[in-house]
Amino acid sequence: MNHNHNEGQGRAGGEILRRLHVYNSGSLRPGLRRMLRGAGWQVALGWPGPDGFVGVWGASPVAHRGEAVARRTGATLVRIEDAFLRSLHPGRLGEAPLGLLIDAKGVHFDASRPSELEELLATHPLDDAALLARARAGIARMRAGHLSKYSATRPDIEPPAPGYVLVVDQVRGDASVRASGADRARFLEMLTFARQENPGARIVLRTHPETARGLRPGHFTPADCADGITLHDATVSPWALLDGATAVYTVSSQLGFEAILAGHRPRVFGTPFYAGWGLSADETALPRRTRTLTRAQLYAAAMILYPRWHDPYRDRAATFEEALDAIEAQARAWREDRAGWVASGMRLWKRQPLQRVFGRTRRVVFAEPPRAAQIAEATGRRRMAWGAGSDDAVRVEDGFLRSRGLGAALVPPLSLVLDEAGIYYDPAQPSRLERLIAESHGLRDDERLRAEKVIARIRASGLSKYNLGGARPDLPAGRRVLVVGQVEDDASVSLGSPETRTNAALLERARSASTDAVLLYKPHPDVEAGLRAGRVEAPGRWADAVLAEAAIAPLLDQVDEVWTMTSLAGFEALLRGVAVTTLGAPFYAGWGLTRDLGPVPARRLAGPRPDLAGLAHATLIGYPRYLDPVTGRACPVEVALDRLESARALPRGPALRVLSKAQGLLASRAHLWR
Repeated sequence: MNHNHNEGQGRAGGEILRRLHVYNSGSLRPGLRRMLRGAGWQVALGWPGPDGFVGVWGASPVAHRGEAVARRTGATLVRIEDAFLRSLHPGRLGEAPLGLLIDAKGVHFDASRPSELEELLATHPLDDAALLARARAGIARMRAGHLSKYSATRPDIEPPAPGYVLVVDQVRGDASVRASGADRARFLEMLTFARQENPGARIVLRTHPETARGLRPGHFTPADCADGITLHDATVSPWALLDGATAVYTVSSQLGFEAILAGHRPRVFGTPFYAGWGLSADETALPRRTRTLTRAQLYAAAMILYPRWHDPYRDRAATFEEALDAIEAQARAWREDRAGWVASGMRLWKRQPLQRVFGRTRRVVFAEPPRAAQIAEATGRRRMAWGAGSDDAVRVEDGFLRSRGLGAALVPPLSLVLDEAGIYYDPAQPSRLERLIAESHGLRDDERLRAEKVIARIRASGLSKYNLGGARPDLPAGRRVLVVGQVEDDASVSLGSPETRTNAALLERARSASTDAVLLYKPHPDVEAGLRAGRVEAPGRWADAVLAEAAIAPLLDQVDEVWTMTSLAGFEALLRGVAVTTLGAPFYAGWGLTRDLGPVPARRLAGPRPDLAGLAHATLIGYPRYLDPVTGRACPVEVALDRLESARALPRGPALRVLSKAQGLLASRAHLWR
């Protein structure tokens, strides 16, 4: 929106804000005020001048107040609406939107006058290659992530058997329905057209999410379901519904827009923003709309150029991709946690962090077998258990960008992984991470770019799993080989390195293969802290230098090669372009990126080879769940990187140190936070 008006400007931190006068309490909510501020508006009360602005919410029942003030004063009327990728749940349940549509010309769903979106679609060149690439990537991400206006849908629910005609219902009294001049009679007429134009076909009447939740009634009722017609109100993914449809009928629903993106040419009986551009079969003529657009052009205008997106983690204006990142993370968390969890094998100090990550939708219940299975069966909850195991519980472990501080020191994690197939450090069976790595050869361009940006940030910021800090040591000159020690009773060693199980054996093997190299030994931080097993007596027998208390990230920038059994440091070395030799079978071994001297599973050796970006995307983006310690929300990896870089709000304190000491007394050989 480009305004040349100067009346009523304010200033905050050097930023010029336009005053937006409002006359309903909803616009005064702090969250909405901050979103408007990020979009360049300062919410104000009082009376505007003729060069001022009056804000109203779409065509809501209270919009008439602001409309009257605008008519009386000559001020510009600005209509505000939710963006087309809104939230998990409908706004009537209280969830804030991810973005706003702020329009000083009209409102997108009312074709009686042009809106700014219509002007974009009619006059913007929409020919920039980068913009259209972003649009195509956005469509692909929404489809792959099953994202819609309301994204609390379940991809695990099967849609009706394919081959049906999809007729889309909307809520009664909705502003977009009124703007299209539609009522129940129009919806019944649409249903009649669907039956006549598709004789003998099954008809699925798709209920609006607000109707399914009992918030507002729709236009169709069970009485409209004759032979072959069914109401469908399950929380199935809209994209799955569209995939199974042979035709789509709508008045003005956003599902019609998504039908276009899914490859349909919907029959449209209203006047929504997406009608009239050659992508739909329109019952109502729209003489102003004479241009023919592609799907990518329609999407670029509606999703990238028109909305003002908001970053809920950093509380600022966001790019479209940042908004997608946010809703992807939140939708995944809702889908995985919606049924609730019964957690077993979780020590007391683990429970609060687990509750924060997995208990936002329904609180986690902690119980041990066999009681855990009984609770899960009685309540429909899923079961989770820590680390490797043989029962049917989903396995939980730390992620790979974990914290600033040791797990064995009881510092809570920013990332955790859930694995229903196995667990990443047990090569005896495929894990979900292994599947993601195997499939990563087919990354889209936008996924590859995102992974490369994450790698670049990790390298530039010197981030690692624990981010302990430490000085950059002076190292001896020569070809430097770094041998990374591990916790010897750790499950990743016992399960993943059957032939080499001790740090002494690792050192001896590395020295025998690198007689002319400068051999550097880095003990594991938990071992150095006296919290776990793995101390090597007289490591100088093999190593030229022992790097006590040295941070791993600066070391990786100074060495030529890394030797390890199964340590995550091998993965971190790969991210920095360092050669890696493994004696076990860590998750990153066997893909052609490392020299593997251990028994790597044969299943990893066949098929297309992933590259470093694919490995990083699977390991750091696709597999873990991240928790933002500032907002308490599920978040994308980029927000976790922000927090690790700044150390803002990361847990620490004397209580953790006390518990750390108690840990050694209570469970000397327990597998704690790794």
